[in-house]
Amino acid sequence: MEIWLGIIVLLIALAESVKGQEQLDLFADQPPPPSNRVFEYQVPGFELEHYRSAVEDMILLFEQARKDKLSKGPRGRVGLKVYSDSGPGLSTPEALVEAVVQSLEMRGYARNEIFIMGMSANKLRDSGFLPPLSQRSYDFHRVFVRPLDTGQYYHEKWFYDSPLPAKSAKYWIDVAAENPFPAKNEEELARKSYLPVPLLHEVDFWINLPCYSDHPVLGVNGALMNATLWNASNTTRFLNSPATAPVAVAEMGAIPELRETWTLNIVSLERYQYVGGPIFNSLYTVSEPYVLLSDNPVMLDSLMTERINNHRAKNGFDPLPEQMKILEFSEQLGLGDRDIALMDLIRAN
Repeated sequence: MEIWLGIIVLLIALAESVKGQEQLDLFADQPPPPSNRVFEYQVPGFELEHYRSAVEDMILLFEQARKDKLSKGPRGRVGLKVYSDSGPGLSTPEALVEAVVQSLEMRGYARNEIFIMGMSANKLRDSGFLPPLSQRSYDFHRVFVRPLDTGQYYHEKWFYDSPLPAKSAKYWIDVAAENPFPAKNEEELARKSYLPVPLLHEVDFWINLPCYSDHPVLGVNGALMNATLWNASNTTRFLNSPATAPVAVAEMGAIPELRETWTLNIVSLERYQYVGGPIFNSLYTVSEPYVLLSDNPVMLDSLMTERINNHRAKNGFDPLPEQMKILEFSEQLGLGDRDIALMDLIRAN
């Protein structure tokens, strides 16, 4: 019954999302589907030089596999979406971000043509991506940092419209605090989640740099969530709804303008969490000496779900659900295959 409810909600949401000129057309011509390639690099440590070798070697292999280089395009900019929402204990490693920046410099981008984007200025500061307030600076090693909670990187004409209003969430959501624009019609505004315009229209491409944990509603918190619910305004309303949260993730990820520029996902296994996420708890974190790279966020989330389940089993915890809707719906909307039996695992070193 719950699966049918999820499918019905998905169909309703798809129908609702195409109404009006100001909304995004999910049925427009979609970019080609991602490959099933996942590149894996075993690192001897987690210092900058280790990440630098891993990132550069895997990007070179990725370019060779798709027969197209990550070269500077007409917009002349590139974005990096980091994860810092769980705080400094469970965030994208700073050294990994610097390694990606250096690889982009080798491909023609200056540091002032690269920017880092994250949800919260406070969390970005706690995780080392922003200096102390006393310095009055918004850069990470001369790369500009854009916190989404300032509201200035959203535009009122670019939004995801969901039939789930704030009132239907488990807890009351403060719409004024969640959305960056003044309320003309509060009920209508409560349905809108605004999208990060720089990643849609200002970049040649952007790279997703997630960090992994389990999630009580969606099952896995990783590449798909970092690119969608942790990338838009007014998304707290979904996180209490197991029926609508996977729909929101899949539909946001399927927006053609976002998919067109979303080129890569790179994740370090320096630290990830298998129980109690996304709130950081050091008792349930593990570290493995690997960096993964893929253009398929669904396959990457599926692979990490298996890893998370292995650690849950070793420590006496129940596994995550075998059929997770976040992966099922994302696959249905063309974001990538989820069956790891179809994965082409390439060990880069």
